Amino acid sequence: MTPQRNTGAGAEAELPEYAGQYHLDSCLGSGGMGVVHLARSTSGLRLAVKVVHAEFARDPEFRGRFRQEVAAARRVSGAFTAPVVDADPEAERPWMATLFIPGPTLSEHVKRNGPMPTAQLRRLMAGLAEALRDIHRVGVVHRDLKPSNVLLAEDGPKVIDFGISRPKDSELRTETGKLIGTPPFMAPEQFRRPREVGPAADIFALGSVMVHAATGRGPFDSDSPYVVAYQVVHDEPDLTGVPGSLAPLVLRCLAKEPEDRPTPDELMRELRSVAASYDTQAFIPAQRGRNDAPEREPSGVEPVPAPRRRFDRRAALATGALALALGGVLTGLLWPGDDGAPTVKKSGTPAVSAGFAAWRAKPAGKSSGMPQCVHAAGKLLCLRSGVAFALDPANGSLLWRRAVAEERTSYAPALSGGLLLLPTNGSRRVVALDPASGAPRWQRDLPAHTGIRFAGSMLLVTGTDGSVTGVAGASGDTKWHRRVSGRGTPFLASYDGDPLAYAAATSADGTYTLVTAVDPGTGTARWEARLKGSLQPIGSQNGSLFLLAVDPASGDATGVVRYTPASKAVRRAALAVPLTAPQTDVRGDVVHLLAAGGSLDAVDLGTGRRLWHVETSVSRGSAPVASARHVYFTAPDGRLLAFDARDGSLVGQTPPRLGTRAGEVASALPAPLLVDDRVYAASPDGTVFALNGRDPSAW
Repeated sequence: MTPQRNTGAGAEAELPEYAGQYHLDSCLGSGGMGVVHLARSTSGLRLAVKVVHAEFARDPEFRGRFRQEVAAARRVSGAFTAPVVDADPEAERPWMATLFIPGPTLSEHVKRNGPMPTAQLRRLMAGLAEALRDIHRVGVVHRDLKPSNVLLAEDGPKVIDFGISRPKDSELRTETGKLIGTPPFMAPEQFRRPREVGPAADIFALGSVMVHAATGRGPFDSDSPYVVAYQVVHDEPDLTGVPGSLAPLVLRCLAKEPEDRPTPDELMRELRSVAASYDTQAFIPAQRGRNDAPEREPSGVEPVPAPRRRFDRRAALATGALALALGGVLTGLLWPGDDGAPTVKKSGTPAVSAGFAAWRAKPAGKSSGMPQCVHAAGKLLCLRSGVAFALDPANGSLLWRRAVAEERTSYAPALSGGLLLLPTNGSRRVVALDPASGAPRWQRDLPAHTGIRFAGSMLLVTGTDGSVTGVAGASGDTKWHRRVSGRGTPFLASYDGDPLAYAAATSADGTYTLVTAVDPGTGTARWEARLKGSLQPIGSQNGSLFLLAVDPASGDATGVVRYTPASKAVRRAALAVPLTAPQTDVRGDVVHLLAAGGSLDAVDLGTGRRLWHVETSVSRGSAPVASARHVYFTAPDGRLLAFDARDGSLVGQTPPRLGTRAGEVASALPAPLLVDDRVYAASPDGTVFALNGRDPSAW
């Protein structure tokens, strides 16, 4: 089969030219599980052909799911769905061809045109009720009805994508710990009793879809899926903006108990009584430009709202507690606890190199708390509540352990001047240990309201008066003390492999930032640059400094900047939408940004454009870490996630490991450590683990 190249965002590097007898003309959309192509039959009939990603085609479990999707789609083919024309779930790359239906998805339409008027909402609701009636009549429950799965055709709405649908008599059960569906459009029973989900769940989803069509948002709204899940189960829906003639009916659809919701037939009767002049004419979407072709989104892919709503900080504070409350569904199975002794368990993940196998260790017994680790001196050197320890990176065995007076610092330990420096006592003290044995070497108390930064062999301590003190890591002695530049407490940054530290001070009006490159050993300035805008250093690569541009008023990130001091060249790239509190990583010219709300973006400063964007549904994740193949980060529930560096698709994740502090939210999560092809990470239950970075799909 001759591959065709497709360099579009989100597309696979190589795509098949044919699916069965159908020539694949162009890519309509790409998601986590497959790619949807526009194709033509030999008679010229236009088709939408879904082709499974190669990596999932090798997974027997996924093949079983795809076979069921094909079977469900065939059972419901009718006036309100996209009819199945052909399929081959047993092919090397399984595929399914449905009739191509021109028209935007509901999510596209609302994004471009805003909320629908009342008459269109009535027709939409009636059309979806009829579609669900026909779907349920053949014994199928869709389970993922959402705006991106509703096509607005000229003759009425069409329900598409039966990727997670289930026949009511299916023997295929939801696996323990897996969340099946899209949280803002899921019914309470999908979180509480996922094995008992019936047709009424689709009616609840219809109510949520109607709120979205009427207002542009959902009835339960947050950037955190955990918060949305809690709201769906416990809170009343927000129907602000829903027309008064439809609000009571929508509210009935959103009843917490399945038996309290109307059936599709009852919905249609109610709609006829709501408006005697009910209009059954077709829904005709607004006209689109010639180049404005619809994009089909495979299951699980939602368009990004524009402009993106600000992250709900209250949701961030509640995320940990809600994850515990919903742990039976959202968190899966945790590893068993131990008897207080350090444990090391081997995994079956393929070895990265000779002598290495994936492992996990819990060096601090039954107590929990997320360890902060650094890979240095041939060891994993870690700090966790009340204890410091060293692990062998090859197998996770405990090398030494020592009690320390640590009170949940957000700073990771560092190797400086040949010693392990630990911020302890709420970062009011620094303790130096011998990395070989854990024996103490020196300690130093710090003034209140100071910041610290490890840079090479030095500890840099910033004061509120704008001064910086250079402390030798080897001895704890003060080597220099001076005011660097700017106003107030300077923002200091340093990066592995870069001999300099960077102080950034933004002007009072936010119009410019003074960046100073400082020699950590002496405190002298190597160079200084006055750059436009409010900027924060985020990384350095190949002699260039990378910075994040932020809005002085909101604090949201608006762009990324590359400054090359040798040539004084400045390159800027604006973000498509502002991002709230993004964590960042720089590799080459590519900046990866994980926003507080869960969106992950890759921006290439070589070309000045965004490479890809994906919604991860992870609130307040760690800083991402990128290799040539993958982008990794840690979630607050302890999962390690891996995304394809080419297109942003999710390629692997570990189980959640919340531990006994599931009701707490860490102020900062440690980023994974990438060493060659190994990935080291930690979780809230106190576990440290190592995995094969080459094959995240095996996690």
